[in-house]
Amino acid sequence: MSRRRTLGTKKKIALLVSAATVAGGGAFVMASTSNAAQTPKSASESTVCLGLATALGNNQKFIADQRANPDAQSEARIANREAVVAEIKRKQEASGCTVGESAQDSQTAQPSQPAQGGQQGGNGQQGGGGQQAGGAQPSQPAASAPAANPGGGAAAGQQVCNGSTVTLSGEGGAPAASSNQFPAGTKLKVTNLDNNKSTTVEVTSVSGSCVLLNNAAFEQVREPGKFLIRRAVIEKVG
Repeated sequence: MSRRRTLGTKKKIALLVSAATVAGGGAFVMASTSNAAQTPKSASESTVCLGLATALGNNQKFIADQRANPDAQSEARIANREAVVAEIKRKQEASGCTVGESAQDSQTAQPSQPAQGGQQGGNGQQGGGGQQAGGAQPSQPAASAPAANPGGGAAAGQQVCNGSTVTLSGEGGAPAASSNQFPAGTKLKVTNLDNNKSTTVEVTSVSGSCVLLNNAAFEQVREPGKFLIRRAVIEKVG
């Protein structure tokens, strides 16, 4: 009888060890699956991440430009944009994006957006810094001649920044915009062709892109969950 009870106890211990091993293996598989599911997304995998990466890149470029060509207000501008950069990185983490991934304002093709008559053609696409390439519209020399600041000389009611995507600067406050082509006080109308929403804002500061909308202005034209407007029409209205 004693031997039978001893063997029974050993079997129970063996069964408990086996169960623990199976449970541990299952927990490891679940943990591995969970970790895989939480792998941060890149800008190429998500429109949200692309918008945040573009916003981050624009702000980082602006900071670099201010440091390369400082003036009396550069220190304050840089401090402000560094706070914006930190906020964008927090949004990247909250959205499951790769934190710190940066992309300069992309002027990649928007083939479905036709050039509108009498206005600057789509061939005058911007480069990474937001400036348009000159010489694309020989029939409109006045619009494309000022290579350093092509948008500033546009007439009121004229479409500008053709081919430009629009994203947010991350700055707070009342609806406003920043630009590297239009001086403070310029009024711009931004229309999101994907939802037909538009907003008219005043340029209040300098940025590293043709047009960046602050948080309040971007909310007026954005699609839910997106931080980038790929198809936009931008008009100078005042």
